[in-house]
Parts: sequence; C-alpha cells; structure tokens
Amino acid sequence: EIFVTPDEVRPGRCAGNVALAWRALAAEFQIAGSVGDDAFGQYLTGQFGPMAAHWPVAPTATTLSVGMTHPDGERTFFTTLGHLPHFSFGDVRRALDGEALRGGILLVCGTFLLPALMAEFDALVEWADAHDIELALDTGWPPGGWSPAALASGRHWLGACQYALLNETEATSLAGVGEVEAAARVLAALTRRGDAEIVVKRGPLGALAASRDGPPVSLPGRPVHVVDTIGAGDAFNAGFLSAWLTGEDLT
Repeated sequence: EIFVTPDEVRPGRCAGNVALAWRALAAEFQIAGSVGDDAFGQYLTGQFGPMAAHWPVAPTATTLSVGMTHPDGERTFFTTLGHLPHFSFGDVRRALDGEALRGGILLVCGTFLLPALMAEFDALVEWADAHDIELALDTGWPPGGWSPAALASGRHWLGACQYALLNETEATSLAGVGEVEAAARVLAALTRRGDAEIVVKRGPLGALAASRDGPPVSLPGRPVHVVDTIGAGDAFNAGFLSAWLTGEDLT
C-alpha cells in the first residue's frame, strides 16, 4: 500500500474533458453521453448539469478510470469497461439536434471503448453527412493493443473523417510507420477527402498536421510550467476545433 499526494476526483475522459473545455471557452456545443446507474453516474450528471439532462442511464456501473501521473509526467490509467459498451448510435441521435449542428463538427472520442456505437459507424457517418456535419476522430488506445482487427477498424473510421486528432503513438501505430510526419502522410492518404487534416499531438514537441493536398505544418510546443498533463490532449482537441470553426488558419 502506497500513499500518494495530491489526489483529485474529477469528471472527464475524452468527451467529458472536451466538453468542459468548450464550456470554459463559452463555445456553443452539444454532447451525447451516458452514465451508469450508480453513485458515480449521479456524480457525473451533477458535474455536467443541464447538458447531461437527457443522457441515458445504463443498467450497470459507471466506467471509472484511475490515473496515476509519474514523476516524469507520463501517465498510467486503469479503466473499467463500465457503461461505455452500452452507448449506441441511437443514444447519439436522441441526444444531438442535427439541424442545430448543421455546418459544425462532430468529434467522436475514445472509439475503441464504444463497441456498440462503432458497430453502427456507417449509420453515424450517413447521419452526419445528411446534416452537413464534418467528422473528427480521436481514437484513444485499443484495450487489446494494436491488433490487426484494431488497425482495420481504426483505418476504416479514419477514412470517413475530415479531422483526426491523434497522439504520436496512435498515429504511428495506425499508419504502421515509425516516423511521425511520414505516419501522418500515410493516414492522410486513407481519408476520403483531399483536404482532410491529420493532426498529431506531440506533447512538449508541439503538434504536426498533414493532408493529402498540401505540405505538412509543424509547430513547436510553447515553454510552460506543467501543472497536470491529464486531459492535455483533450484540451488540445477543444482548442483546435474551436479555433478552426472561428476561421483560424491551420498554423
């Protein structure tokens, strides 16, 4: 038994962290989510307030992650499956107002933890296309590692997306290429649109973006005092998509 300090209980994971960042930015957005039928589910709906008013409650425990930050800033997460496997396309469709989101971006987060939703991925793509909504993807890490099945699924999802927001390991694993810029180019070639952007989050090294039709863009990270790295990639997703929708150029 090892005692640690500090500790904090917080709402989050990818979609939750992005939503909280958008709320802090006063951005207009909707979120489709769900919870389990336990105390953690009640906690989550309380933390997200009105935006969680119509979230379905799955008849199981709420998914829980215990994250540990190491002295060098790297993280280890232990995550229960919980309610996430119950989350479906029907839940998404009931939670989101497609007409209100017309012309916007739908960010699909943690796809490898959402088997019911991703089994209906093609229907999700069709719904988004019908409402002129572009798709963005943050796959997260496959629980079973980068097996042939995980790679095939990730590449299939990527093909329908306008934006992919990946970390270095996710990008190089999906591409099967060890160098980050080359991996981004390989992934850009898998997308169905020539102007689709593959964005790779590189931590202190900054970020890199590549598309089929243009030269790659790479910017270094800014020197900052790091307080907490948990949720950093999610905050990047929120900032990038918000800036893009307000007309900022890629750089």
